[in-house]
Amino acid sequence: MRLLVTGGAGFIGSAVVRKAIGEMGDDVLVLDKLTYAGNLSSLAPVAASPRYAFARADICDRSAVKAALEGFRPDAVLHLAAESHVDRSIDGPAAFIETNVVGTFALLTEALAYWRALEGEARERFRFLHISTDEVFGSLGAEGLFHEESPYRPNSPYSASKASADHLARAWRETYGLPTILTNCSNNYGPYHFPEKLIPLTILNAVEGKSLPVYGRGENVRDWLYVEDHAAALLTVARRGAPGQSYNVGGRCERRNIDVVQAICDVLDEIQPRAAGSYRSQIAFVADRPGHDQRYAIDSAKIERDLGWRPRESFETGLRKTVQWYLDNRDWWGAIRSGAYRGERLGLAG
Repeated sequence: MRLLVTGGAGFIGSAVVRKAIGEMGDDVLVLDKLTYAGNLSSLAPVAASPRYAFARADICDRSAVKAALEGFRPDAVLHLAAESHVDRSIDGPAAFIETNVVGTFALLTEALAYWRALEGEARERFRFLHISTDEVFGSLGAEGLFHEESPYRPNSPYSASKASADHLARAWRETYGLPTILTNCSNNYGPYHFPEKLIPLTILNAVEGKSLPVYGRGENVRDWLYVEDHAAALLTVARRGAPGQSYNVGGRCERRNIDVVQAICDVLDEIQPRAAGSYRSQIAFVADRPGHDQRYAIDSAKIERDLGWRPRESFETGLRKTVQWYLDNRDWWGAIRSGAYRGERLGLAG
């Protein structure tokens, strides 16, 4: 396939691009603004491939989006460009509205014009895949799972902006006929993850001898999905997903935050032990963030049943691979820690 991947230099986007080119033989154009979380180093494994192309552009720039679509002629758009960190959305929600809502509108508008100009098989084949999050559904109690018909109840500026984008993608299908598909995923983790999120931040703080902050008492629960499994799911949906449908993508790996942090410490204790004893001694409980949803958990039965996708990694195998990758790739994250982001606390605004 020919895939236009927005946000392709980001964490999930780069995993999609690496797999699409390296394993699927797809031609890929990455369209990325290269904000703080976009990193061309994450695309280094495929950057020399003749199947790879890159365009630095903001999805809010409709002329740039139009040029990319008309010049590359994709079979599908995989829309991953987004501001994605809840804590940053608390401190500065405007960027989330601009990129996630206005940017999605711009992209949908230009994709619709491009699709309408297609003919025959090319028009039938085209798909617009909008990648979203389980956070749009709000917070679960102790029981139950999010499914594709779960009501939307976003509780943070980030999740509200993604919910808005989901509704736009659906509306462009229902109103204009654009063949959009939605996916909502659980928390991703794995290699090349910008170290502001829980797992990479904990790994790096641990090896640097810093405290390991855990919000509240660490009782918040998330379903964890290894990023390579997510990338495989998205490429499956792009090929076989039905227009107008949504698919939940989860790892079936629910863990409390404190259990995640302790598991990272235990892996480090095994593969890079320190003289001062267990890394667990660095754990520090801190004041919870505003609007912190208690629990997310995804029901992936639909994508498993209809498209045959299932995650390959357990949380234990995926976490070990992730910890080892960060230990082996200090050059990748060292540049980030020295400049763009040093692991400071975000999201303190009430």
